[in-house]
Amino acid sequence: MDAYIKLLESFVERNKEILEDSLVGIYLHGSAAMGCFNPAKSDIDLLVVVSDGLSDKTRRRYMDMVLELNGEAPAKGLELSIVKSVVCNPFVYPTPYELHFSNCHLDWYRSNPDEYLEKMKGTDRDLAAHVTVILHRGKVLYGRPVNEVFSGVSRDYYFDSIWHDVKNAVEDITDNPVYVILNLCRVLAFAKDNLVLSKYEGGKWGLNNIPGKFHGLVSAALDEYRNGVVMAFSERQAKEYAGYMLDWIRNLRESNPFSD
Repeated sequence: MDAYIKLLESFVERNKEILEDSLVGIYLHGSAAMGCFNPAKSDIDLLVVVSDGLSDKTRRRYMDMVLELNGEAPAKGLELSIVKSVVCNPFVYPTPYELHFSNCHLDWYRSNPDEYLEKMKGTDRDLAAHVTVILHRGKVLYGRPVNEVFSGVSRDYYFDSIWHDVKNAVEDITDNPVYVILNLCRVLAFAKDNLVLSKYEGGKWGLNNIPGKFHGLVSAALDEYRNGVVMAFSERQAKEYAGYMLDWIRNLRESNPFSD
């Protein structure tokens, strides 16, 4: 992560320049904040909090800045959302956002920026998970302390957020095995033991808590995530694992259901 310190410093300065007095704070979360960043596998996760909404001119200027700095980011790029402080305390779920960007949206913005800026706003369940990580282990890059900006995120909100990230794991696991295998462990660790973990930490937890017949699968995913050793796996076993983990998580979730 040290290689990207200058990138983060530039990001902070450009945010101050563009957002001016509306900028409340910039918060680092995800693997970069949790000590398991891998430049080949990780993006840089950021949450920007503002006091006011963004004009169309500011949104365009901001996105052009993000695309410029994204070229200096690791392979998976920057991932960021901008939210208003009013939805952070008390925390609103699903959380409204002013703007969002990740590498998968790069071509969309380049090809049709007007459409992107018009449609890239709404609500995002994932923000409950991001804010939870910020509250537990996030880093302030600029601005007000975490506990002054964010209220607590309820267990129900966080569980609902991470559940929606894995609920299609049986269908998704063969296309993105490392992410899904480790993420299922991370979600189960919270469902079972109330732990807020990174994917890597979730995999390590899984080796001590899930049946031994799945340990080889989890170990291979950890090896690829940490060391770049491309995992070989059986599609049948991967789907069996996903189904088993989802059933376990679902049972725990149903015993403590989310309510609006």
